[in-house]
This record gives sequence, structure tokens and C-alpha cells, in this order.
Amino acid sequence: QVQLVESGGGLVQPGGSLRLSCAASGSILSINYMGWYRQAPGKERELVAVLTSSGIRNLGDFVEGRFTISGDSALNTVHLQMNSLKPEDTAVYYCNAHIGLTHYWGKGTLVTVSS
Repeated sequence: QVQLVESGGGLVQPGGSLRLSCAASGSILSINYMGWYRQAPGKERELVAVLTSSGIRNLGDFVEGRFTISGDSALNTVHLQMNSLKPEDTAVYYCNAHIGLTHYWGKGTLVTVSS
């Protein structure tokens, strides 16, 4: 079994920064990609950023250069650096990993951007 543990959410003022981290543990054979999705109240879950095992980054259109995803060489840990946060970035952020033929999800961490 695989577990994804997220950390780093919280309350931040507009224009501020947060760094989210996700660590994978358990029966990890081959991680194809890891990354982040988010879901705001009343909205569908959407892609924020993913990092593939070959180093390719896929970012949501709304990122606009504000967020950066990085990971260790084994892709067991990924980080999401979020700068210039806006109120519309408020959501639950979920870590996602595609390992073998299976998608795994973390429990989510709440990010609130408010003054």
C-alpha cells in the first residue's frame, strides 16, 4: 500500500507565499508522476502541477508563473512553491501520485488566501 502525506497548508494573505510538500511511502515500485490538484468549494477538482519521472512539468493554466513544482531524484517527495497567492487560490490541495497502474491521493491540505 502507498501513503501520501501532505504538509504546508494554512492561511496566508493575498500576495503571500506558501510551500506545500508531499511525501510518498509504502510499496513504491515506479512513480510515473507526482503532483498536486485542488478543489475549491462548489468546483471540480483541477490540475495544479505535476512532475513526471522524466522531469516534465505540467501546470494548470491559472498558475501563470506563480507556482513551481520540484521533487527529489526518486520522486518520492514533491514540493509546490506558491507565490503571489490570490483569494481564488483558496482550495483544498491534494497530492496525487501515479505509481505503476494506480492513482493514489492524499487526504488534502487546506489553503486559505484571505486578508
